[in-house]
Amino acid sequence: MSENVLSPLDAEGLETEVAAALAAIAAAADTEELKAARTRYNGDKAPLTLAKHEIKNLDPADKATAGKNLGAAQGRVRAALDEKTAELQAAAGEARLVAERVDVTAIPARQPLGARHPLMVIEEEIENFFVSMGWDIAQGPQVEHEWFNFDALNFDTDHPARQMQDTLYIDSASVGGSAENPANLVLRTHTSPVQARVLTTRELPIYVAVPGKVFRADELDATHSPVFNQVEGLAVDKGLTMAHLKGTLDHLARAMFGEEAKTRFRPSFFPFTEPSAEVDLWFPQKKGGPGWIEWGGCGMVNPNVLRACGVDPNVYQGFAFGMGIERTLMLRHGIEDMHDIVEGDVRFSNQFGVFGKGC
Repeated sequence: MSENVLSPLDAEGLETEVAAALAAIAAAADTEELKAARTRYNGDKAPLTLAKHEIKNLDPADKATAGKNLGAAQGRVRAALDEKTAELQAAAGEARLVAERVDVTAIPARQPLGARHPLMVIEEEIENFFVSMGWDIAQGPQVEHEWFNFDALNFDTDHPARQMQDTLYIDSASVGGSAENPANLVLRTHTSPVQARVLTTRELPIYVAVPGKVFRADELDATHSPVFNQVEGLAVDKGLTMAHLKGTLDHLARAMFGEEAKTRFRPSFFPFTEPSAEVDLWFPQKKGGPGWIEWGGCGMVNPNVLRACGVDPNVYQGFAFGMGIERTLMLRHGIEDMHDIVEGDVRFSNQFGVFGKGC
């Protein structure tokens, strides 16, 4: 038998080792201390484990006694380890429950959730309206070439809208241009240039709505802003008439303002439509009583616009319309000052609900 190794026939020595193991296990205050006791008294190098290896060196007559003594000793140690493990696990669970306990009677520290801006909500509502009719939603760049913004839309070279007091031009030098070779870029003044982009890139027929940001050289006041949002509508197909345009706008008006809403046309002029009309809205909630109020502009697509975009006006006809999304929001909710919309005060958005319901 190896020196300093506990003999499986040494009943007194086995009892001493078991007593030390039981004391260490009972004294373990947490799982780390219990792990150390397990390694010391039941690990590969524990005296009881090494004693088991000595059984093979005993006389055959002593092996049964040695196995019985050692099995009983190891069984007592393992039972104590299992019992202590269950005890510590239960205690840890109780401690976790105490630590994670929530006082349901405590007053919570409420944090404001904020709200979606009603302008974005109503823009999505407009998009959903047109998608529900089978139209597509189109987008275009906010920095636009003059050809798309003016030339393709039948604006003469001397049209007042091209002048600096209306249009914000991009400095040619800032985008690699020069006096001899100007870039001819502008911040788009309307969403109508997307008409030309759609007509030159898509197959006919076309039914698209174009919501987006536009720019004008205006001062910010109660009813104007240098940056605002429009929604453009364009339909190009065979056999379209002003009646189709009127029906579309009446349907949009009811979706935005309720079943009593309707539209009427007043003759007007726009370079990109002929005939052209201002769109008035019958508005029951109008200040001072129900009445007509200007909402936007519309008309049949000018044949010159169709030709410029490669569409034969003898085969296809189209109608287009546009209105300000801010104006729609202001009419619908009685907002009198544009500053409320653009200044970003969360108290304004909160009036419409966290998720924008009712916008």
